Amino acid sequence: MQRISMAARCSPGTRFFKTLLSCRTGGPGQYRTPGLCEQQLRCRFSSLPSPPPPGTWSQLHRLPHRDLYRLSVTDPDRFWGSAAVDRLRWMRPFHQVRDCDFSSGKINWFVGGKINVSVNCLDVHAENHPDRVALIWERDEPGTEVKVTYRELLETTCRLANTLKSHEIKKGDRVAIYMPVSPIAVAAMLACARIGAVHTMVFAGFSSEALAAKIQDAQCKAVITCNQGVRGGRLIHLKSTVDAAVRSCTSIQHIFVSQRTEQPVVMGELDVPLDEMMSQHASVCPPEPLDSEDSLFLLYTSGSTGKPKGIVHTQAGYLLYTSMTHQYVFDYRDGDVFGCVADVGWITGHSYVVYGPLCNGATTVLFESTPVYPDPGRYWEMVERLRINQFYSTPTALRLLLKYDDCWVKKYDRSSLRTLGSVGEPINHEAWHWFHSVVGEGRCPLVDTWWQTETGGICIAPHPLEEGAPIIPAMAMRPFFGIQPVLMGEKGETLTGDSVSGALCISQPWPGMARSIYGDHQRFIDAYFKVYHGYYFTGDGAHRSEDGYYQITGRMDDVINVSGHRLGTAEIEDALDEHPAVPETAVIGIPHDIKGEVPFAFVVLKEDVGDDPTAILQHLRGLVANKITKYAVPEHFLVVKRLPKTRSGKIMRRILRKVVLETTNDLGDVSTLDDPSVVKEIVETYELYRKDREKKK
Repeated sequence: MQRISMAARCSPGTRFFKTLLSCRTGGPGQYRTPGLCEQQLRCRFSSLPSPPPPGTWSQLHRLPHRDLYRLSVTDPDRFWGSAAVDRLRWMRPFHQVRDCDFSSGKINWFVGGKINVSVNCLDVHAENHPDRVALIWERDEPGTEVKVTYRELLETTCRLANTLKSHEIKKGDRVAIYMPVSPIAVAAMLACARIGAVHTMVFAGFSSEALAAKIQDAQCKAVITCNQGVRGGRLIHLKSTVDAAVRSCTSIQHIFVSQRTEQPVVMGELDVPLDEMMSQHASVCPPEPLDSEDSLFLLYTSGSTGKPKGIVHTQAGYLLYTSMTHQYVFDYRDGDVFGCVADVGWITGHSYVVYGPLCNGATTVLFESTPVYPDPGRYWEMVERLRINQFYSTPTALRLLLKYDDCWVKKYDRSSLRTLGSVGEPINHEAWHWFHSVVGEGRCPLVDTWWQTETGGICIAPHPLEEGAPIIPAMAMRPFFGIQPVLMGEKGETLTGDSVSGALCISQPWPGMARSIYGDHQRFIDAYFKVYHGYYFTGDGAHRSEDGYYQITGRMDDVINVSGHRLGTAEIEDALDEHPAVPETAVIGIPHDIKGEVPFAFVVLKEDVGDDPTAILQHLRGLVANKITKYAVPEHFLVVKRLPKTRSGKIMRRILRKVVLETTNDLGDVSTLDDPSVVKEIVETYELYRKDREKKK
C-alpha cells in the first residue's frame, strides 16, 4: 500500500464528514479499520498544527457511539484535539495534536501545550465545588471512614508540595512513594505533580530489596512513607522496610515520614517528620507549568528479565485518557461515588482511584482493607454504607468471595450500584455470572475491562456501546475510542475477517499509552514495537468473534501448542472454573515427547466440598473436552490449597512451571509474591504427586 502522510490528506472538517458518510457499514460488533482509516496503519502518525476550536467536543460527544468511535480512528486529531481543548485546563494551548512514530518509539501528544495535572484534578473542582467530597477513605476498620473535600485535598497537597520544595525537590526529580492507601498517599502523588517532580509509587508490601531496586533504577532523590500500614487487622512496618532499602540507595537525600498509627519510630539523619513540616507551610502552592510530554510518573512492572522496568507516563495525554475512560466505560455521572478497590500502588489505582476520577470531579473511594476483613461481607457492607454507584474489582477477589455463602452479599443493600467492573486477568464465566447475578442482581452492566500498565487506561471493554447493544459474559468486546485492535498471525500477517485468533496489537497511537521505559528507550522499542513492525504489541493473544467482538485469551507466553494446536491457558482455566467446587485454577504448558506440549492444571477446591476429589477431577476432564476439545484436556491435575500470586492478585505461572520442571532452585525474583511460603507447599504437593505416578508406572 502506498504511504500517504497525515499532512497530505483533506482538512479535518472535510475529513470528519467524509468519515461519517463512508463508515456507516458493517454489523453490530465490527470494529475493524473502516474507509480512510486503512491509510493510518503506518508507523508514522503526525498532524498539522491545527488544534480544533473550543466548543467542538460539546458538539461531537452527542454523536451516536458508532459514529464517534469511527471518528476517533479516522480523524484522531479532531477527536482527541477537541476533547483535550474542552475537557482540560491549559496554561498554554498546544499547537499540534500528535507527532508519533512507532518505529522509533516516539509518542508525542498535544505538542507545545503547558498544563498541570494537579490543577485539573483539584483547583478546577475546588473553585466550583469546594465542599464536594473528593476522597472517602475506607479505613481498615469498617465504619471509620474519613471524608476529604476538594478544598481540603487541595490545601493538603499544597502544604506537602511546599514541604518538598523546601527540601530542594524540584521539577524532574524522582520521588519514591511507599505508603498505604490513604489521603496522604494521594496528596503525595498530586504534590509531586504540582511541582513537576516525577513520582514512582511502590506498593507498600514490596520487600526492602524490591523497593531498593526501584529507587536505584529511578535514582530517586527522596522517599515518602508512613511509620506503619494497617491492612486486614495487621500492622505493616513500612519505615523499617524503607530504612533497610535506602542503605544501598546513595541517591536518597530525604525520607519524609507520616504517622498512620500512634506508634513512634526512630528518626535518623535523613528523616523528616512530614505531618509536622506540612503544618508549618502555606496551604497555597503555585502550580508548575509543565510540557504535555514531561514525565508525570514511573511505575515499575514485571518483565521477562530481572532488571526493573519503569514504565514512563506523561502529563496531558495520560490525564485525558484516564478521564475519558473513567466517564465512558463506567457510565460515570456527576455526583456519583466511584468505588475502585485497587491499591494506589498499581496502575489501576493510579488511573481509576486517583487521576481519572479526580479529573472528572468524582468522589472516589480509597479502600485500605481486604475483601474478607473482618468478614466476607466487607465489600458489600461498604457499598451499602457509602452508597457506591460503580464497583471495580478483580477476578481474583471475586473468586475468593465465591468460596463463601451468598448470604454475605444479600444481607446488604446494593441498590446504589449501577455499574460493575472487572480488571486484571480475564474473568471466568462462574465469577462473571456470580458478580452480575448475585452482587448486581442482574440489573447492573458488568464491564470486563482489558488494559495494561503500558496502555495507561482501559483499551477494550463492553462500554461504551450503542443503546440496546449486547454485553457478552466474560468478554472485553469493544475497543475504546481511538483504539484499533489488529490480530497478527504466526508469520506476522494481519488476520482479516471474523472468528480468528492471533497476537493482539494496536495499529495507531492513543494519548494514554506509555512513552518509554525509564533509562532504556531501546528496550521499550524492542518490547513493544519491534515484534510486529509498525504496531504496538500487547503481548496478549485475542480472538475476534463472528460478530467482531474481542475476547482476550491470555498472555502469548501462556499459549500451549498441543500437537500443532494453539491453546490459550485462560481458555482452559475458564472451562475448569465453571465447576461449582472449583474457585480458581492455573494451567501451564509442559514439554511432551510426542505432542510437543501438554496442559498441566493446578486446581484449588472449595473447603466445604463433600465430593471425592478424584470424581471432581474426572468431571473437570469432561468439562474441558466438552467446552473446548479433547486435546485441550490437561494431561496432569494437581490439587493445591492455593496458588502463588503477586500482591496485586496475579498468578505467577512461571513459578508453577519451575515446580513441574523441577528447577525451583532458580525461581528468579519472588519479591512480588504475596506469601512466599506457598512455593514450598506446592513443591511438597507436587513431589507426592510425582512419586505416586512413578509407583503406578
